[in-house]
Amino acid sequence: MPTMIFVNLPVSDLERSKSFYSALGFAINPQFTDENAACIVISDTIFAMLLVKPFFSNFTTKEIADTSTTVAVINSLSTDSREEVDALADKALAAGGTQTNEPQDLGFMYNRSFQDPDGNMWETLWMDPAHVQ
Repeated sequence: MPTMIFVNLPVSDLERSKSFYSALGFAINPQFTDENAACIVISDTIFAMLLVKPFFSNFTTKEIADTSTTVAVINSLSTDSREEVDALADKALAAGGTQTNEPQDLGFMYNRSFQDPDGNMWETLWMDPAHVQ
């Protein structure tokens, strides 16, 4: 079995968050979804676990970051083209996300960033495969 990643994100409104991530084209796995959490399927090996904040707090003794003023992590997703970068970022903005930074075009790499409605930061990027070798 390949290694999988489950990114756990605290959210304040689970239904709003499920709608946001669904609007990006991601599926929800009902097997791991209830009133406290939702499993967002990003790919066969990448998942975002959306956890309402009281439930999220069961997994840590630390204070949950206030994403309106702090950042703990920026989650980055690769795409196969510049067009896919734009498509995902545009969907995020149309679904209620906010742009984090201006698009960055380095020629061999292109990225855009956004925040979900809870302030969790994401970046979508494309890198020229010829440059990565």
